[in-house]
Amino acid sequence: MKRKRLSLSTTHIILFSFLVAIFLGSVLLSLPISSADGKATSFVDALFTATTSTCVTGLVVTPTVLSWSVFGQIVILILIQIGGLGVITIMSGVMMLLHKKMGLSDRLLLQDAFNLNSLSGLNRFVKKVVGGTFLIEGIGALLYMTVFVPEFGAKGIWISVFTAISAFCNAGIDIIATNSLCDYALNPLINIVTCVLIILGGIGYIVWWDVLRLFKLARKKKVRFFRDLTLHSKIAVTTTAILIFVGALLIFTFEYNNPQTIKNYTLPQKIEMSIFQSVTTRTAGFATVPQENLTNASAIICLLLMFIGGSPVGTAGGIKTVTFAIIITSALASIKSKEDTELFDRRLTRQAVSKALAVTCMSFIIMFVSTIALSVVVDANALDIVYETVSATATVGLSRNITASLDTIGKFIIIITMYLGRVGPISLAVALNKKKENQNIVRNPIEEICVG
Repeated sequence: MKRKRLSLSTTHIILFSFLVAIFLGSVLLSLPISSADGKATSFVDALFTATTSTCVTGLVVTPTVLSWSVFGQIVILILIQIGGLGVITIMSGVMMLLHKKMGLSDRLLLQDAFNLNSLSGLNRFVKKVVGGTFLIEGIGALLYMTVFVPEFGAKGIWISVFTAISAFCNAGIDIIATNSLCDYALNPLINIVTCVLIILGGIGYIVWWDVLRLFKLARKKKVRFFRDLTLHSKIAVTTTAILIFVGALLIFTFEYNNPQTIKNYTLPQKIEMSIFQSVTTRTAGFATVPQENLTNASAIICLLLMFIGGSPVGTAGGIKTVTFAIIITSALASIKSKEDTELFDRRLTRQAVSKALAVTCMSFIIMFVSTIALSVVVDANALDIVYETVSATATVGLSRNITASLDTIGKFIIIITMYLGRVGPISLAVALNKKKENQNIVRNPIEEICVG
């Protein structure tokens, strides 16, 4: 009798590849050489750090700047880069560097990893992704050096490289201080560079190439920039801009007279800090004001911004801007009794609407279950707990100061939440669904029900 051959789908392989990266990172971080004091780190803390790095979340149980040696920081940075680009992308990039031909299975892996609809031009796409990532991170590091090298000397070079990669990958982990970027809240260069890196990483690679396409096209003929963008890019750019602007405006309003955040600063400084807070909640995780000092109103706004996150096919987490736009537009279409969901004079497919709904529901379920579980083991304010679990689900990294106080069970709850948030609710649903699609399936009869 022949044994059945184990067959893994591309989604399963992606899920397992992140697990392997996390496990190897945990082993390396648990070694004495990785810790700042030369003593072995507990495997739970090493696992937590490896998970938050690979999942580019940024929640930490111990301050990164104090807890890890240079070797440990290098391991963390490699995990951040792997998490930002994706394990499959890194492997494919190495294969291309070694001039190894990619087979159909490898191309299917990449298609799933980037959530693309076509296999055409994948090799070129990966080359541009890897090259563009390193270029932008390099420019960011050079700009950071103008501040960090004069302040920290030669060590400032390493700090600049680490911060640039962490910002672009939307990780939010830094090796500068124990209070994130609070000491640089009023430094325009640090604020601008960090915000730009966060936005570029989170806007998605598809938008990059679409914008570059129009710039090249503009050399030959007149281009109506926004109008000539693809529908995906229009939705991603518009939603991102609206969320950043509205988020900054609301945070500015709610924090204006808060003495624990921005009350005692000048008007331009208040605007600067409000914009940074709005941008960093888009799954970046850097902080220029202590999150526990925010008013409840601002914290709730930040929860929504964190849950939405960045855009598809980028380094950010969350349900994604395009998903949010589709959900809102679809709801408005239903309210107006419209049969089709339309954006920018284009009809959206039913599959896109269904997927957006599935991603949102799965993310909410993960966040909700995680919140209940953490509430059982942590004695903290309800808002602080929700802030922690939404941050973990959307791989943001902002915390209202309870991560370090988590016990072993609490750490495992957040570890699982970060992993599920990173690999994607829809990927998890597909991976757990082992039933094969049957084209000749008999459909059940339809019956009307009452909704709402």
